[in-house]
Amino acid sequence: MSKPSGSSTPAATAPVAHNALPPPSTASAARSSRIAPHSHIKGLGLTPEGYANVDGAGFVGQTNAREACGVVVDLVKSRRFSGRALLLVGAPGTGKTALALAISQELGVKVPFCPMVGSEVYSTEVKKTEVLAEAFRRAIGLRIKETKEVYEGEVTELTPTEAENPLSGYGKTVSHVIVGLKTVRGTKQLRLDPSIYESILKEKIVVGDVVYIEANTGAVKRVGRSDAYASSYDLESETYVPLPKGDVHKRKELVQDVTLGDLDAANARPQGGQDIMSVMGSLVKSGRTEVTEKLRKEVNKVVKGYVDQGVAEVVPGVVFIDEVHMLDIECFTYLNALLESPMAPTVIFATNRGNSLVRGTTDIIAPHGIPVDLLDRCLIVKTDGYKRDEVAKVVQLRANVEGLKLGPGVLDRLALEGEKSSLRYALQLLTPASILAGLAGRQTIEVEDINEMGELFLDAKTSAINIGNPGDREVDRTL
Repeated sequence: MSKPSGSSTPAATAPVAHNALPPPSTASAARSSRIAPHSHIKGLGLTPEGYANVDGAGFVGQTNAREACGVVVDLVKSRRFSGRALLLVGAPGTGKTALALAISQELGVKVPFCPMVGSEVYSTEVKKTEVLAEAFRRAIGLRIKETKEVYEGEVTELTPTEAENPLSGYGKTVSHVIVGLKTVRGTKQLRLDPSIYESILKEKIVVGDVVYIEANTGAVKRVGRSDAYASSYDLESETYVPLPKGDVHKRKELVQDVTLGDLDAANARPQGGQDIMSVMGSLVKSGRTEVTEKLRKEVNKVVKGYVDQGVAEVVPGVVFIDEVHMLDIECFTYLNALLESPMAPTVIFATNRGNSLVRGTTDIIAPHGIPVDLLDRCLIVKTDGYKRDEVAKVVQLRANVEGLKLGPGVLDRLALEGEKSSLRYALQLLTPASILAGLAGRQTIEVEDINEMGELFLDAKTSAINIGNPGDREVDRTL
């Protein structure tokens, strides 16, 4: 039996039940944030010459695979990888997804990255080929550069001028509106159209607001309240902005990043009327709209016109299809056509299968479950299994990312578990062991915590051995 709470025995030596409540946290300011499985991956970790550092950018090991992916990144940046794909093959838990994420980070944050799993194509709403086409279109970015003439400043005057309504003898209508704008350099008075006055009313603009008016389109945007009107309240819903610099009338370069998938979706969504039937129809209609090939060609034609004028630039992104062996023969055939299109993104496949049956067929057995004609288009990179010292480095890296302290011998014990079962199993023991250590009143994970977690949670190999053959268990019961 455990001693009563009034005993002088330290709490660390008393056994802790698994269902015990954790002690109250003393660090109330500390915040826990969700840590993703690949939060520690920051890139491929290559030298300027293209060689892999032993432990670089969060990667441990996989030097050959990282160097090969570095060559692919250079090919993509030089626009020489079109019509081909990268295939990552290896056992589960060897870093295939991490390599794909590292490639996307090496290409830059402005490059679209569209991950998906092979089984996502099987939907009851949309055709399989349509899901693949949408993923490819979402991975093709369009950077639109536009120079606009704008009027920007703090509103000092807002005076609508009314006139007699020519269509009716009664009432008046707004003929124009006088708006005064002020910047650091000076002031300017504008005479604007009545339609712009309607936009000003919709934005709820009053004197003292900082506004932005486009000269070409007449679009009005309220930036915020001028900081000259800032009050001394501690909490306030208003956003205060400084007085704009420069002249009231200026030219601004705007850069907007969209994808072809965004343009397809915007043009495919029907714009209904304002009557009750149109509103009800938009509510009842399914949220997923299939984009026709004719519409995509029209969008491509408009995009090509923008590119020819120098207004826009196409930014090919990355499509990552994990578990690619889950696709069927129809999807593989369609992938060949997508890879040959003039605006194809960089395509990365990943699989852990060897020779297997191509899904959707009964007699075609191919390497990695992929038809040979598509396999010929791929550069294949193999990932290797992790050794004990590499498992220890990965565990230590994840412990640092998660803010966990490991006691003596814990790293060796987890490295042994990772080598015996899998790296993922060793990493999954970290957080439960830290919870058990916290229940015992310790800040450091000890070997006994890992041992107890090993008893509570089995790895896949041990679980398979314990289950065994159901017929053997029936025999044991009869004996």
